[in-house]
Amino acid sequence: MALPVALLPAAGAHAADRTVQGGRLDWGIKSSFLSYVTGPIAQGSWGLTGGAATVGSQFRFHSATGSYDPDSGAFRSAFSGGVRFVGHQKSDGSYELDLSVSRPTVRISGGKGTLHADLVSKAKGSGKVTTSSQVPFASLNLSGIDMRGGSSPIALSNVPATLTTQGATAFAGYYTAGTALDPVSLSVDVTAAKRTAAPTATMSPDAEEKEKGAGTPEKPTTAALQDAAVDWGVRRTYREYVTGSIARGTWTLGDGAQDGGALFRFPRGKGTYDAKKGTLDADFAGSVRFTGTRLDLTLSKVAVAVKDGKGTLSADVTDAAEGSPPRKAVPLVTFEAKDFTPKDGLAALTETPAKLTEQGAKSFGSLYPAGTEMDPVSLAVTVDPKAKLPALPDLGSDAATATPAPTPTPSGTETAGTRTDTESSVTSVTSVGAGTYTAIGAGVVLAAGVTVFVARRRRAATAPDGAPSSSGPTGPPDAG
Repeated sequence: MALPVALLPAAGAHAADRTVQGGRLDWGIKSSFLSYVTGPIAQGSWGLTGGAATVGSQFRFHSATGSYDPDSGAFRSAFSGGVRFVGHQKSDGSYELDLSVSRPTVRISGGKGTLHADLVSKAKGSGKVTTSSQVPFASLNLSGIDMRGGSSPIALSNVPATLTTQGATAFAGYYTAGTALDPVSLSVDVTAAKRTAAPTATMSPDAEEKEKGAGTPEKPTTAALQDAAVDWGVRRTYREYVTGSIARGTWTLGDGAQDGGALFRFPRGKGTYDAKKGTLDADFAGSVRFTGTRLDLTLSKVAVAVKDGKGTLSADVTDAAEGSPPRKAVPLVTFEAKDFTPKDGLAALTETPAKLTEQGAKSFGSLYPAGTEMDPVSLAVTVDPKAKLPALPDLGSDAATATPAPTPTPSGTETAGTRTDTESSVTSVTSVGAGTYTAIGAGVVLAAGVTVFVARRRRAATAPDGAPSSSGPTGPPDAG
């Protein structure tokens, strides 16, 4: 029988307080609630906010910040992003069910853990909207886990979570306190806390006056780019299809492409930009390859052209599964680009809606018709050396987890921002010795005892004919 192992600092080491900087939290909140929201009773949907993403059947919250004391094991980490659930649409277009969960924060102290979150909820029946900040939403079962002495990155895998009394109230009464929620997993980077700030260089009065006299050089109308990047996730449901139980695949980034959680960043843009006309002609580094059962699709040599308030994102498309030769510079999506003038040396478009072209539809095997709303496009161009591109969400360093996340199979008929699927639960058990710790490079994985993880398969559901019901739920979602 495996005995709990206390993870302690190396002999003679001084465990100074550390800063949490970068990382992610993966959490499905509650699978049966998602099934209820998107099922034939509530006929609702959910949407992501603040850069949140989906990873398999879970929501991913990013950009961890906080603190960690390896001596006591005290831990606090806040994450960015949120999810909004709506259902039971009324005749005036509003929803009787309307719940937003954002900015989850995990706090651990004295062997006890709690997940807090910002919540906006509408009470069932009265419709009163309540906005609450950092509500203690879920209690975390840390049985067998010793948080002391960890080093970067620190990961907790599939920690059991139950609804608190405050969480039940914020959950609009759909569940009672003590109800089991989906397990919580996180991985964060920790670094030694900075004790003192570096001295700030100051400019002498003579030098400052000289700089003022030099004035600001006039920027040319047409200029080579200092730097540029385009962010695009292709389409959320396509990513879920790739990793789901049908394709059972994955994606791989190459040639400098970066993972932004809900998007891919294609960096190092080269080309020309006319600030006065708002025109751009740029090529970007990076590629993304989607592979799986009967699937091998690569997008590379991404390019963006902007002219007359319209933008087009194109790429070389290689469909190895189809066996056709690579198609060069295929226009995949178009988007609006009406205001693309620089401010402080940066011209940017943020989450601009994008639609699939005819050529793009063929590139994705006609899974989606032309005109389908794809993931939005964000585009940033710097024409001043001092200007900086917007930062990607910080997902932290990669850390192995005790149990791989399950993956869903999305409905191919889903419309943008709307779930038209239900979920069934399949329980898989991974045996992990209670309280055992697995070293991963310089970090540790803290495994929450014997993990029972609910894998969710998604399948298409047919909504009843006619208008959505305007009445509230006849009962709570399955509490199982």
